[in-house]
Amino acid sequence: MSLASLKTVSLQRFSLNFAANIIATLWMLVGSTRAFSWVKPTFIQFAVFALLALGSNVLFSWLAAENGSVFNEQGLVSYLIWPMIILLGGIILARRASNQALVFVPVVLWLVADTLSALLQSLVQFLGSHGWLPDWSYSFLPILFLLLFLWQTLALLWIFSRRLRIPWWERILVLLGAVALLTIWQRNVADQPIFKPIPIEPVLEEAALYKQPRLLQNALNSIDPGITGKTDWYFMGVAGFSEQNVFRSEINKVRELFDVRFGTSGRSLALINNTYSWLDEPVATKTSILRGLKKIGQQMNTDEDVLFMTLSSHGTEDLIQLANPPLAMENLDAAWLREALDTSGIRWRVIVVSACYSGSFIDELASPTTVVITASDADKMSFGCTNTAEMTYFGQAFFAESLRSNTSFAAAFKDARRRVSKRENLMGFEPSEPQMAIGSLMETALPAFEQVLFDKTRPPVARIIEGAGIDAAPKNAARPAVAAIDGMR
Repeated sequence: MSLASLKTVSLQRFSLNFAANIIATLWMLVGSTRAFSWVKPTFIQFAVFALLALGSNVLFSWLAAENGSVFNEQGLVSYLIWPMIILLGGIILARRASNQALVFVPVVLWLVADTLSALLQSLVQFLGSHGWLPDWSYSFLPILFLLLFLWQTLALLWIFSRRLRIPWWERILVLLGAVALLTIWQRNVADQPIFKPIPIEPVLEEAALYKQPRLLQNALNSIDPGITGKTDWYFMGVAGFSEQNVFRSEINKVRELFDVRFGTSGRSLALINNTYSWLDEPVATKTSILRGLKKIGQQMNTDEDVLFMTLSSHGTEDLIQLANPPLAMENLDAAWLREALDTSGIRWRVIVVSACYSGSFIDELASPTTVVITASDADKMSFGCTNTAEMTYFGQAFFAESLRSNTSFAAAFKDARRRVSKRENLMGFEPSEPQMAIGSLMETALPAFEQVLFDKTRPPVARIIEGAGIDAAPKNAARPAVAAIDGMR
C-alpha cells in the first residue's frame, strides 16, 4: 500500500486520539507498519506532543544538571532542530504523495516516542541521583540514552521505508547513514544541554595564599609530645584528590574516630586537598606530608609510640594522586613515602592506603615494624569514589563498621574484606581484594599495641615489648619478607 492511499481518521474525543497516538508509537518502536493504522496526526495532537516532548526533555536536563546550572538557550535550539527536520520531511512526503494527511504523521510519531524516551531517562536519572542504582550502571547510562535516541528515529525511518517498499539494501544504507549522522550530532551537542553548568576555573584566593602556611604551622604546633613510659598512638590522614568530597569526608571521619574513641586528640594531623577547604585545612602536598611526618617523629618516643597513617585518593600502580587545582602538585609515589617515613624516624607504623591499585604500595612500604593495609590488590580497582558518598567502600567497611566493633586490626580487616566483597558482588564489580601485610617484629608487638589502643587500662606497651624480648631495631632496617594474613601478601 502506498503513502498516497494512507487515510487517517481522527476520533471525536481528544483523549482517544491521544491514546491512539501512543499505541501507534509503540507499534512503530517494534518496527510494525500497524502504526499507520493507529496514528491520528491532527494539528492539536502535534502541538500537544510537541509541548510534552519539550517539557520532558527539559525535565531530564534539569535532573541531570549539576548544582548551579543555568538555562542554556543553545541547548534548547539544538533539541528543537530535530522535530523541525522531521516535520519538514512530513511536508515533503505529503506533497510528493499528494496526501495532506501525511504532514504530521512522522513528527507526531517521533514526538510521542521522544516524550516516552525522555520520561524514561528522567526516571532513571532521578533514581541515579538518589543512589538507588547499582554503581556499574552509571558508566552504561550514557550509552543507553544514546541508543534510545537512535531507536526512535531509526524505527520511524524503518516503517516508512517498509511502507514505501524500498529495497532492503537501500533501507540498510539509509539506517546506517542515520546512525552515523545522529551519533555525530549527539556527540557534538553533548556539551550543550538545556541546563548547563557555569564553568568555574579554580581560583586560589589571596587570603588562602597567606593563610595556608599558618594553617600548616598551627596544625604541626598542636601535635603534643608523647609521654615517656607510656605508649601513645599518633594519627595522620591525607586526602589527596580535591574535586570529590568523599576523600575529605573520609579522612575527617577517621580522624574523629581516632581522636574520640582511640584517644589521639592532640596527637593527630589531617592534610586535606579539597576545592572548598583552602581557608580551613592545610593542603596535602609532598612538602606538608614530609613536614608532618618529621614533626610527629620528633614528638614521638621512638621505641614505644605508634603512627596510624591513612591515605585516601585516586590511585594508579605505585602512585597516589595529589591534586588541588590551581596548585600544581606532584603525585605521591610509594618509594618517596617509604623514604619520608624512614627519614622521620618513626619506627612503629600502621599504614592504610585507600585507592585503586593500592596493593602496589605494599612491597615498598613493608618493613619489620610496619603493618600495611590496602583497599585493593596491586592490579585491582577499589570503589565508592562518588560525589554523593561520605566514605569509600573500603573506608566505610573498615573504619565506620569493622574497626568500631573489633579489638584488633586483623579482625577488623577480615570483617571489612568480607563486607567489601559482599557489596561488590551485589553491584556486579570485579572484586577489589583488599590486602594486609604485617612485618615480622610488628607481628609480635601488634597485640600489645592494640591492647593500649582499644583498652586504656592495659599496662604500657614498652614493658610488654621488653617482656617479649623484642629489641629496638635500627630506623632504616632492611626490608625482610612480611607475614601475611590468610594468604594475603
